[in-house]
Amino acid sequence: MKHTYIIDGMSCDGCRKKVEKALNEIEGVQANISLEKKEAVITMDNHIETTAFATVLAGLGNYTIRMEGDKEASVPEVKKKSCCASSASHNHDHSKIQSQAVEAGKFYCPMHCEGDKVYDEAGDCPVCGMDLVQQPIVNRKVEYTCPMHPEIIQDHPGDCPICGMDLVPMEPKESDDNKTYNELWRKMKIALFFTLPIFIIAMSDMIPNNPLMKVMSMESWNWVQFALSLPVVFYACSMFFVRAYKSVLTWNLNMFTLIGIGSGVAFLFSVFGLFFPALFPAEFKTETGSVHLYFEAATVILTLVLLGQLLEAKAHSKTSGAIKELLKLAPTQATLVMDGVDKIISIHDIKKGDLLRVKPGDKIPVDGKITQGESTIDESMISGEPIPVDKVVDDEVVSGTINGTKSFVMVAEKVGSDTLLAQIVQMVTDASRSRAPIQKLADSIAKYFVPIVVSVSIITFFVWAIYGPEPALVYGFINAIAVLIIACPCALGLATPMSVMVGVGKGAQSGVLIKNAEALEVMNKVNVLITDKTGTITEGKPSVEKVVAVYNNEQDLLQLIASVNQYSEHPLAQAVVNFAKAKNIVLNEVNDFDSITGKGVVGTVAGKKVALGNKKLMDQVNAQVDVKLENQIIAEQKLGKTVSYIAVDGLAVGYVTIKDAIKATSANAIKELMAQGIEVIMLTGDNENTAKAVADELHLTSFIAGCLPQDKLNEIKRLQTEGKIIAMAGDGINDSPALAQANVGIAMGTGTDAAIESAKITLVKGDLQGIVKAKKLSHAVMKNINQNLFFAFFYNVIGIPIAAGVLYPFFGILLSPMIAALAMSFSSVSVIANALRLRNLKI
Repeated sequence: MKHTYIIDGMSCDGCRKKVEKALNEIEGVQANISLEKKEAVITMDNHIETTAFATVLAGLGNYTIRMEGDKEASVPEVKKKSCCASSASHNHDHSKIQSQAVEAGKFYCPMHCEGDKVYDEAGDCPVCGMDLVQQPIVNRKVEYTCPMHPEIIQDHPGDCPICGMDLVPMEPKESDDNKTYNELWRKMKIALFFTLPIFIIAMSDMIPNNPLMKVMSMESWNWVQFALSLPVVFYACSMFFVRAYKSVLTWNLNMFTLIGIGSGVAFLFSVFGLFFPALFPAEFKTETGSVHLYFEAATVILTLVLLGQLLEAKAHSKTSGAIKELLKLAPTQATLVMDGVDKIISIHDIKKGDLLRVKPGDKIPVDGKITQGESTIDESMISGEPIPVDKVVDDEVVSGTINGTKSFVMVAEKVGSDTLLAQIVQMVTDASRSRAPIQKLADSIAKYFVPIVVSVSIITFFVWAIYGPEPALVYGFINAIAVLIIACPCALGLATPMSVMVGVGKGAQSGVLIKNAEALEVMNKVNVLITDKTGTITEGKPSVEKVVAVYNNEQDLLQLIASVNQYSEHPLAQAVVNFAKAKNIVLNEVNDFDSITGKGVVGTVAGKKVALGNKKLMDQVNAQVDVKLENQIIAEQKLGKTVSYIAVDGLAVGYVTIKDAIKATSANAIKELMAQGIEVIMLTGDNENTAKAVADELHLTSFIAGCLPQDKLNEIKRLQTEGKIIAMAGDGINDSPALAQANVGIAMGTGTDAAIESAKITLVKGDLQGIVKAKKLSHAVMKNINQNLFFAFFYNVIGIPIAAGVLYPFFGILLSPMIAALAMSFSSVSVIANALRLRNLKI
């Protein structure tokens, strides 16, 4: 049995996952939850009281569950907790924290330190200290201005009240990503301006005859270095020390902890050496008695770290490039047809049911159907397929696609966030911020990374101080700082999310929509593909070939079955209705209509009990089937046709033959998947003969016919107990349980909303070739992640010992803290650059 419940209290996808997992852990329960609808569709083996569900959810947090129309179910007193609580103390208002399901334009940590948390304002992550990144704005409100009078600004198209010129859309305001980059660039210029002179002064001993010493003594130049270092330390790079302080205060030790300690120690050592030279032992002094100062090390380290942050900010803007390209597809205005007059309106003013004129070369403003005219539409930006598609009256058109050379009128059916383009952008942004299971490895290591590095740094100092050559303390001091500076937990943290972000965006551009990073990772491990037949392998656009009547007149029989089918959403039912309408047959009213999943439909028309469906339905309604009629049906089925029995008042009186062509891409896609070692199994509700004909044509090694939704679900469970990793491709409501059970559910974008909601991957075009793309993309992303993780691990494993001086006894090599800073800064940039290579992937 299946019931729909309303769940209150969910504010983010993290809540949804927690609630869904808890409900599915109840024995005999299969739950699918929609965050947008605040709805849970629960299938249960035996009836379970709502209060039982409510008790489970109350233990999770502030969640309540009720049947639609009912009040909240009462539950025992349970201490409730919030899924969004954080132990981290930081300078952001927690009341402003939202989830990934909220509108775009929020800010989040690129390393996802706090999961789904986002912020209203720019800043730095309270855990890792990195600059927050802005999520692209999906439905940005466009303002219009006059080219001649920029002071005229309004939120809708029109003409200028001063000069009468048409108002034009204003350029979007500078994004916060750009603001962050521009601010960092400004500080970088200041840091360079003051750091370069310090570096030249410190390196002047290497210049023949040292011309600077002829101007004034080194002691005097040390005071100049001190003065020049102040703008670098206390302004241009001060945020690194602030972040380091916060990381220690909250004990969220991170990259900035190490940078703050390393550069801070070098700077403070130099200040004390400048002001109180008598406090230092002879090892730290020059021949003239002045202390060796490290202003150049501190400022160069900080400037190089700032350079790394600048390059990362630039690279981050490229990782979300696919989302931004999708956003550019959305037009800003449309042409409304009202009372025969065309009027330019803002895209935000379009309402469902509006008639819109689309001119040659225009972008389709919203989702809808053509009501007048015809054209050719370039849908490559949505489906990834380069060939334009011919569209005529009643054909669907999608927002963001580009009209060809003809004009047409369309009716708006989905507007705003309901359009396919908006949903794609939302899905991509959500998936970009999800965490892949492989990231747990990096997270667990990062947790202990900083304390280990600090310990290694301290050990390095004492080892050099005790066993190193003279000046031992100086060697120990320099190498300890180098250890702190070269270590880079950032590279570990960025390894997975950067690849996921770029990979998900690449998939969207190719018509493969990925719901979360987990699906991307699991897809790479899939070794069995379960696929439905109708609408997945076949076109899903069945057409009636003929209606055969044994006892009745064919026209009368067609009227009966078309009348019953008018209430069904199944593609086969729609084919029957369209066939009847083409013959100008008037449909009658139906009573007692019922759609029996996996079998067919029944209803009463003009006092006659009509049943249309497969043999199982005939058995259920106890219809008598003549042997001769059954033999005729079997002969049709062996030709690969779908045949439905027709029964009237308990007697089989004929059948309807329906053809559904196999998609041109299905054979090649299945062949390619099988070549990759993936077993392809077709599970269909159709009969044995029709299923065998399709399987033979596609050279499938395995298929099961006559499957009810529960049969598909059980077959997937059986295969999973054998250790198989299952991908399930389907497009109908009856596929939803199987899609949810599979390790990776793959929905055809041409299918039902329920199937798409249950799936983890959606193929916009809706054919099996998209699964080949998804498999290639998954493999490439996981390979990229592994490369990043290897690079990050290898870098730290090799870099830290070298910085500690392990090569000195053998080769006399030591690593300057400045070189360590350069290496550290570019390690994160290298990880991002490697992830960006996925943008050029051909799938």
